[in-house]
Amino acid sequence: MFTISRRGVLASTLAATAASIGGPARASGFPNKPIKLVVPYSPGGGSDFVARLFAQKLTETLGWSVIVDNKAGASGMIGTDSAAKSPPDGYTLLLVDTAHATNAAVQPKLPFDPILDFAPITLVGSSPQLLVAHPGLQANSLKELLAMPASQASTLAVGTPGQGSAPHLLFEQLKFKTGLGAVHVPYKGGALALSDAVGGQIPMVINSIPACMPHIQAKRLKVLAIATAARDPRLPGVPTFAETVPGFEGAAWYGFVAPAKVPTEVLQQLDAAIGKVMDLPDVKSRLGEAFIDTMPRGPAAFAKFMNDDIARWQSIVKQTGFTLN
Repeated sequence: MFTISRRGVLASTLAATAASIGGPARASGFPNKPIKLVVPYSPGGGSDFVARLFAQKLTETLGWSVIVDNKAGASGMIGTDSAAKSPPDGYTLLLVDTAHATNAAVQPKLPFDPILDFAPITLVGSSPQLLVAHPGLQANSLKELLAMPASQASTLAVGTPGQGSAPHLLFEQLKFKTGLGAVHVPYKGGALALSDAVGGQIPMVINSIPACMPHIQAKRLKVLAIATAARDPRLPGVPTFAETVPGFEGAAWYGFVAPAKVPTEVLQQLDAAIGKVMDLPDVKSRLGEAFIDTMPRGPAAFAKFMNDDIARWQSIVKQTGFTLN
């Protein structure tokens, strides 16, 4: 497991690396074959949405051939390990999200180093986590859920994208702060959990807005709470977790990395290309519609953010006494 004492060393190392790849450049002949964009989850979740949007736009805008490769399993670790061990030539990229930080906080041993085995390219954005429920659930808000008799609440379950995922850790934090007796049910990806919630096999799910929104808009699921400090003006009727549990916040974030030791000029070109896609009006619109808000761009900002996020999840793990089963 990563310890907070490593943060200074890692931040310095990554900041130096990041600084060396700032600014545009053209790698001779790159790309001259398809680029594989690994998504370490099943199709249909928030990360998959982001990856496919950017793959499509890189192809349409720049004429690149970008192929999304879903490698699900082990809370994202299978696909991540595959990308880490790929040739460092720029032809394998990885769409990372919050699990890249939570795995570092909860896994005692990883087959890869989530910091040192990757070169950060840029963050794309972040989106709040939601607690959603099947329409048949008696409670219509977190406050109503917590007011249910303990005997009734203990029969309920909350699905998440997997053991040790950010939604799982948020659920553990919620249980720690409120005494909620619901049972955790891990899935191999958020899309599968949401599908079961829609079908009534599980009453509640914690997941990010991009994955939840199609079901919310179709009224297949209802929102009990949003994990933001204040109510989101795009969902003004949805109460925050913090209204019931002060200080409770959580968001999913998305970003691009490459295997470590990718040539500097290739990383420069990838950063510039992804940035160009992020500036497209229709991409801004689609990200906005998915409640994915902008974050600081570039490798240096991503390196600092990653170290800070790992430390935050480590703090939550320590507070709740969480351990993997």
